[in-house]
Amino acid sequence: MANEIRQFLRDHGISEVEAIIPDMAGIARGKIMPSEKFGEEEGMRLPESIFLQTVTGDYPPDTDKAMSPAEIDITLKADPRTVRRVPWAAEPTAQVIHDCFYADGRRVGMAPRSVLRHILELYANRGWEPVVAPELEFYLVEPNIDADYPLKPPVGRSGRAEPGRQSYSIAAVNEFDPLFDDMYQFCEDQDIEIDTLIHEDGAAQMEINLRHGDPLVLADQVFLFKRTIREAALRHSMYATFMAKPMSREPGSSMHIHQSVVDRRTGENIFSDDNGDPTPEFFAFIGGSQKYLPAVTCIMAPYVNSYRRLIRSGSAPVNVMWGYDNRTVALRVPFHASGIGYSWPLP
Repeated sequence: MANEIRQFLRDHGISEVEAIIPDMAGIARGKIMPSEKFGEEEGMRLPESIFLQTVTGDYPPDTDKAMSPAEIDITLKADPRTVRRVPWAAEPTAQVIHDCFYADGRRVGMAPRSVLRHILELYANRGWEPVVAPELEFYLVEPNIDADYPLKPPVGRSGRAEPGRQSYSIAAVNEFDPLFDDMYQFCEDQDIEIDTLIHEDGAAQMEINLRHGDPLVLADQVFLFKRTIREAALRHSMYATFMAKPMSREPGSSMHIHQSVVDRRTGENIFSDDNGDPTPEFFAFIGGSQKYLPAVTCIMAPYVNSYRRLIRSGSAPVNVMWGYDNRTVALRVPFHASGIGYSWPLP
């Protein structure tokens, strides 16, 4: 284990460590152990099959095509940059995100962090640095322990649930100020950089924007934020759900990703020239996205529920068209003083 992790555990009086990895569905998998045991280990092991387990606990057919039929173990190695306190834990607890490797030192190719690291290496080989900023939409709902009953908006501090949709309403956000106060504190404790909080179109539907930055750092922040808002909501007797279409009569939720690419040598956005006009690289990036987005739809929209959102007139993409400042297409190109970037919505 890296010296900086040992020092972090000592400095914060940590007694317990959550050693975690994100699976393909963004669920935190791993082990919890005393900090002394974590410090003694050179690596942690989990079965390779953990990446193929679904949210229901089942496994898809023909898993032997993606993993060893021997159900081998993989080795998890802590990323020192990801060590954080778990601010909602009763005991002093730390969480550390891990990378996954086979016994011969190769990365586990289907591990989400491995996939992203590979993509970032391809950019680096070109002398480029991608910059992203995610926008996460989610609903706050009343506790629902019986799946046969529909979800309902929660009761805010006024003692009333939202009677209807309150798009961009400050008062509707203020209804849940105590919850969001906890959320902001939890995020600050974990170095999750929140940019803005808004009320979206649905009843008690919110959106959090994270600040632009390195894709791997932001992917980790999204992974941690989902845990964070769920824990903050539970403190206030609410649930938080990122399901694409949790309520049939309400708008769906998604995650938009703002993207741009910077030349490492000059620090300039490669999508814009000196006059602010689009470059050939910009159009190539759009064209590549249009070509390959259909092939990765099964990853971006992995559940039956995802497709309940992908309907016309539902503020969701149903094609791979693009346009300037156009919310009706999948690839929206916003205007910005520093050049051109674009965003797409993920189910």
